[in-house]
Amino acid sequence: MPADQVIKVAIAGINGRMGRTSVQAISNAPDLQIVGAFGKEGAHYVGKSLSGLTGISIPNKADILVSNGFSDCLAHSSPDVLLDFTEAKSSFEYGVAAIGKKIRPILGTSGIPVEHLEKLKEAASREKVGALVVPNFSIGAVFMMSVARQAANFFDNVEIVETHKLGKKDAPSGTAMHTAREIQKSGKTFNVSPIKETELVAGARGATMPNGVHVHSIRLPSILSLQEVMFGSEGELLTIRHDSFNTSCFARGILLAIRSVIKLDALEIGLEKSMLGKA
Repeated sequence: MPADQVIKVAIAGINGRMGRTSVQAISNAPDLQIVGAFGKEGAHYVGKSLSGLTGISIPNKADILVSNGFSDCLAHSSPDVLLDFTEAKSSFEYGVAAIGKKIRPILGTSGIPVEHLEKLKEAASREKVGALVVPNFSIGAVFMMSVARQAANFFDNVEIVETHKLGKKDAPSGTAMHTAREIQKSGKTFNVSPIKETELVAGARGATMPNGVHVHSIRLPSILSLQEVMFGSEGELLTIRHDSFNTSCFARGILLAIRSVIKLDALEIGLEKSMLGKA
């Protein structure tokens, strides 16, 4: 795609907080343009104007109507990128369908299983179409996961504690799972206990990953998201923590993902490589 060409974006999951955050971010970017949007088929907001639904002025395209699903969206627009904030199953299906139509998907939905990630990788490689699966769009959270991967080479004990708002469906979060996978790259087994532990309540020690990393999920009201990665060794504790206080912290990552996926011809997971390209 020529450097001066505007990137056309369709948004899936338009009625959620991340969908609305994306509308605001993209609308303020001169090199990006929203050309379509949809959420649940048959939802009450289908057919409404995007600006009316979100309360955000859409430059040059104020008359965009919310489509009744992915197929309906493509019938009325020709996006370069599909930005998805739906649910794991539909996100995977939209991702595969988008790749098949040479549309680059950015999947910001958590809970996508490993086998689906592999299928997305195969499809993107086969079609030579860029794709991104982004566990967290916050720049700070990406740094947190990157530092955790590096620290894993020097510590033998680590636990992840993630906290999200009450009502979040999946646990652990996509950020916690990606952090655990990054730590796993060290090739080590963690948290080898010198004793046989006994849980007086099942799950008291959290979930245990195959490499021994413990992951704890907390759900409380009035919290958007926070995560701590705690590394311990004799005489010291390293805590890497990231807090998100509102969805505006995701805007820079959303824009970076859109501008980066256009340049890819395969699947990437996370924004670290895209950020390094900006360093």
